Amino acid sequence: MAHDGKIISADSHIEVPPDVWSSGIPERYAGLAPKRITLPTGGDGFIVEGGIYQGGSNLYAGIDPKEYNPIGLKWDEAAGTGGPDQRLRELDQDGIDSEWMYPGVGGVRNITKGIKDPDGYHALIRTYNRWLAEDFCSLDPDRLVGVGCIPDRTLAEALDELEFCAKAGLKLVEIAAFPSGKTYPVAEDDRFWARAQELRMPVTVHVSLKAGGQVFNYPVTPPEHLRPPDYVTRLARYGIRGAQNATQMVLSGLFDRFPDLKIYFAEQQVGWIPIYLEQMDHNYERHRHWAERIYDLKPLNRLPSEYVKEHIYWGFFDDPVGIRMRYEIGVDRIIWGGDFPHVESDWPNSYKTLERNFRDVPAEERRKMTFGNAAAFLGLEVSEPVRA
Repeated sequence: MAHDGKIISADSHIEVPPDVWSSGIPERYAGLAPKRITLPTGGDGFIVEGGIYQGGSNLYAGIDPKEYNPIGLKWDEAAGTGGPDQRLRELDQDGIDSEWMYPGVGGVRNITKGIKDPDGYHALIRTYNRWLAEDFCSLDPDRLVGVGCIPDRTLAEALDELEFCAKAGLKLVEIAAFPSGKTYPVAEDDRFWARAQELRMPVTVHVSLKAGGQVFNYPVTPPEHLRPPDYVTRLARYGIRGAQNATQMVLSGLFDRFPDLKIYFAEQQVGWIPIYLEQMDHNYERHRHWAERIYDLKPLNRLPSEYVKEHIYWGFFDDPVGIRMRYEIGVDRIIWGGDFPHVESDWPNSYKTLERNFRDVPAEERRKMTFGNAAAFLGLEVSEPVRA
């Protein structure tokens, strides 16, 4: 498939009110569908299992900062909350040719996190992915690129939904935890990574994976009174957002086992990445010897930064400093996304953001970061550019 695109926003969000996309849930789980109510503020809320979900406080696009109010928002009045025909008009208004749409603040992850019944939880995620593929992106699948949502509780559910997303025609999927549902990588995750590669399904992380508790499954865990500071945390300490997850992946040997695997971490900003890479290697050389003795963690075949530079793509929305440091990161590993319709978005004037970030950047490098790298991550065949 050839893609003759101009500008791809590789970080946008689906903010269609959750009672719209959940209307197709199987009848036996109908009680789990969020129900819209009017809050005392006059804004919209949604009754979900676990309480009342307000959301919407991040719906900012197109609003004058002097007029913005995160309280009392009505979803149907905000930019980015309508159907696919509205979404295409909003893309045209912004001069963006296509966008990758992640679940939003009113998206499936927030709506389902309180659901106790595992079958009902998975059913609502399946309902969302089906709606995304069949009812939203189908209007123009080249421009409206929906990001499939992978359950974050068990490996079996993750694999099942990966298969569904591929069959439904979604072009990439987002994980919110390691495939097994844990906060750290384990051997069984390899079944997911292997199947994703077999399906040629790109995998992305929005900001970072869920955190809390254990961060790594070390071969040996010493008694607590003999336990040193955590090794993964040590190597990731000079990075933010996706740094710890990237470090977990590297130290688990993921990229040695899957040398063709690439992961895209969306909405990162990138100015912090050079010092993260530098200090990760510094800390690795200084601490790997005791980590091998205490944790029985074998040395890597290469420096950790080399794995990150080869296998990780990083997303940004507005980071001129990071773009000036692009050679330290890798020009072919940086991807722009406008974050529409969230508070970081400059819709409908994203071109001003692009001009500010890419001032004095050569046209070919700019094209890579606004189109070519995103297209390459999806495995698209890229034709000659239509716009420098």
